[in-house]
Amino acid sequence: MRWKKFIGVFALLAIITVYVLLVMRAAVAILPTAGPVAEFLFYAVAGMAWVVPVRYLILWMNRPGRGEQV
Repeated sequence: MRWKKFIGVFALLAIITVYVLLVMRAAVAILPTAGPVAEFLFYAVAGMAWVVPVRYLILWMNRPGRGEQV
């Protein structure tokens, strides 16, 4: 279980880093010509969308491994 959490922490950091870079790139490309409503919606969606992949990573990290008792 310790190894899964150790690996999961670095995977979590990598996922968030890549996600932030992609969102920043999209914001620079989309938002300069968008209005305030579109800007609000972009940040609302982008601010919550990272939760989806991280949820599965956290579930994997907390699942017992082989040979571990529940």
